[in-house]
Amino acid sequence: MTTMTTAPAPAVTAQPAAPAPAPALPSVHMRALLTWLAVYPCITLAQIALGPALMPLPVALRVLVITGLVVPLVVYVLVPNLLKVRAAVLRRKG
Repeated sequence: MTTMTTAPAPAVTAQPAAPAPAPALPSVHMRALLTWLAVYPCITLAQIALGPALMPLPVALRVLVITGLVVPLVVYVLVPNLLKVRAAVLRRKG
């Protein structure tokens, strides 16, 4: 009786999928512009809305209160949304 021997099947190595290309980060100049576009109106609106109520406080305390409200709003809400809008506009153009 003859036995047939077969060669083992070659091992298939899983290739990791190529990572999706990271979206291009805007230049430092574009980030500065987007940040300014968020900061200026926020500070202006905060001054209009809170200025009269904060007037009795010393200037340093008024600035502390307003920046304490504006900075988180700009950093966590406005700038990320402006970056998304910018990316959508660039996708539409491209």
